[in-house]
Amino acid sequence: MIGKKLLLVCFVLASCQEAEQVGESRFQDIRGFFDKEVKRLEKQKITVDKIVRRNGISERQENISPVWNTELSLFSESDINKPAWRESYRVHKDSTIISYTALDNKRRTRAIRIKTNKMGKLIELAVVNRTSNYLYSSSEELLYIPDSLYRIIKMQNVILLGKNSYEITGVF
Repeated sequence: MIGKKLLLVCFVLASCQEAEQVGESRFQDIRGFFDKEVKRLEKQKITVDKIVRRNGISERQENISPVWNTELSLFSESDINKPAWRESYRVHKDSTIISYTALDNKRRTRAIRIKTNKMGKLIELAVVNRTSNYLYSSSEELLYIPDSLYRIIKMQNVILLGKNSYEITGVF
C-alpha cells in the first residue's frame, strides 16, 4: 500500500514539473530566434558590408564574414523571457506588431518591438536597452531586419572617462 502511494506521489510530482517546463512562455523567445539566425547565417556563409562609427569617425569594411554569434550578441542578451520577469513588462499586440515595455526602469531591456508578416515570420526587431548607476550610464538602440541589415547604436558615459558613441551597421 505504501509503495502504491509513493508511486502515485512521484507520478504527480513528475507531472507538475513537466507541465511547468513545457508551459507557454509569456514573451517571444529572442535568444532562441538569434541562436537559429546565427546558425542560418553561418551555414549560408552570409557576408555584409559593415560601417563602424566611433565618436563620429567612420570605418567601412566590405564583404566581410562576421563572427555572427559575437556580432548579434547584444540582441540575444536582450531576451526578456525569464520566469522571474513574467510580470515585468507590459505586452501590446496587434495583427503584426508585438511590443514589450518594461514596467520598472531598473530593467536593462526597456522596450522591444517585433514586427511580423501576416504568416508570423519576423521581419523587424527593435530593442532599447538602458543601464545606469553612479559611475556609468549606457543606452543601446538595436535594429535587426533579417537578410537586410542590423544596426547597433550605443552611447556610454563613464564618469572619469567621458562620453563615447558607437554605431555599427551591417548591410547584407
